[in-house]
Amino acid sequence: MNEQAGSSPEQRSIIHLDLDAFFCAVEELRDASLRGKPFAVGGSPEGRGVVASCSYPARKSGIRSAMPMARALRLCPELIIVRHHFRDYVEMSHKVMELIQRYSESIQPISIDEAFIDISKLPGDSVEIGRSIQTEIRDHLQLYASLGIASNKLVAKIATEVGKGSVRTGEYPNAIQRVPPGEEAAFLAPLPCDALWGVGPKTAERLAELGLHTIGQIAAHPLRELQRQFGPQGGIDLQRRAQGIDNSPVHASGETKSISQEETFARDTDDQRLLESLIRSQSESIANRLRRLELYGGTVKIKLRWPDFSTITRQSTLAEPSDDAVKIEAAALQLFHQNWKPGRKLRLLGVGVSKLGLPSKQLNLWDWNPQAADKQERLDKAVRALQAEYGESAIRRAGELKAEG
Repeated sequence: MNEQAGSSPEQRSIIHLDLDAFFCAVEELRDASLRGKPFAVGGSPEGRGVVASCSYPARKSGIRSAMPMARALRLCPELIIVRHHFRDYVEMSHKVMELIQRYSESIQPISIDEAFIDISKLPGDSVEIGRSIQTEIRDHLQLYASLGIASNKLVAKIATEVGKGSVRTGEYPNAIQRVPPGEEAAFLAPLPCDALWGVGPKTAERLAELGLHTIGQIAAHPLRELQRQFGPQGGIDLQRRAQGIDNSPVHASGETKSISQEETFARDTDDQRLLESLIRSQSESIANRLRRLELYGGTVKIKLRWPDFSTITRQSTLAEPSDDAVKIEAAALQLFHQNWKPGRKLRLLGVGVSKLGLPSKQLNLWDWNPQAADKQERLDKAVRALQAEYGESAIRRAGELKAEG
């Protein structure tokens, strides 16, 4: 292959920034007595509460994000449980994004605590620029950030994880890991397959069945065999990523433009009840995130991928922007039934919303019923409180239970 890993018409320099234990760091700003102690942000251990984030002292006991809080307490009986304060997290995230905008106009936030920064046009050493960003975040916001620096987004993100993993002090890593241009493939080669962006547990399992356990083995494996296993385009994409090739641009944006959920099935499926149930759960998850970010979505879209990796996306505009899971689900289901025929198997199904904006909270004067509005508001608050306490699956609609049979 003549294409150099990560190459582009002009050599790029991309930083992946990841705020270390972000929720915990913000909670320590709220309550300094938490510093140095094992604590976790999340729900109650008495229900289905899970760990949203945990301090580095807690991680020494084996506690990890997404772990049931009850199990976390068994691992660390002295664990302090802290309820989340999402509004504070969003506010602090905005401050971080404003700070790094001083360095580059090409910034792509990918979550509340992560972003890509294109510093290709900045003079000076990339590591020094990275250290300057770290120092400003620490000095001005009292937060810590780990950075990966590489010629593309794929390798930069993996570099961040490698850098953080190399720090085992039990404190915020505040790490920097740089991958020099031309060394992308060599850097990735010894890492396990599941360290590669886009390789989940199921794909890693299939790769292991082929005798592939490292990214380097994927990169060197015959392309035709990968295409036989993962489809014509899927095999190509997988090997290109394993070779450290990623020419995708940093999409300059200071705001979340869309929110989506998608799932690739372990086995292609045409189970209509399963697919409809997945649309319901994805719509619920998207609605929950919209509410946390205090945003409304104006357009709903679905993504369908067939076994041959051909993919379509379809979208429709809501009558009014909304964060209502029922409205998102209804639009997604309508699009689904318009574009899927019973008996046709799917490899991937996704739901998303775009055209995001702040809620106007305006009501139609003629349709407004004060008693009904008050009742709905109280119901929404109760549901959100229960989901925050016990997990998003704590409150489910009857249609979901019926779909599960």
